[in-house]
Amino acid sequence: MHYVYILQSFKINKLYIGSTADLRNRIIEHNLGQTKSTKFGRPWKLIYYEAHLNKTLALKAEIFYKTGQGRRQIKKKLGLN
Repeated sequence: MHYVYILQSFKINKLYIGSTADLRNRIIEHNLGQTKSTKFGRPWKLIYYEAHLNKTLALKAEIFYKTGQGRRQIKKKLGLN
């Protein structure tokens, strides 16, 4: 399984969208500051994830969620308007 996930930083009021095969370990890496793009927003909270059968499908979903339409869909799903 591969996962698309969304993290939220209350410190910098941002969302981060990513994908991984090991969701638990990836969140730990984000919160330990081992990821350059999320280092300064710690701590990060997992607010959404979805499972996909393979990496290709997960990457397609990640790319979509990073578009304007995808971000609007996520905000609507999660009630973040």
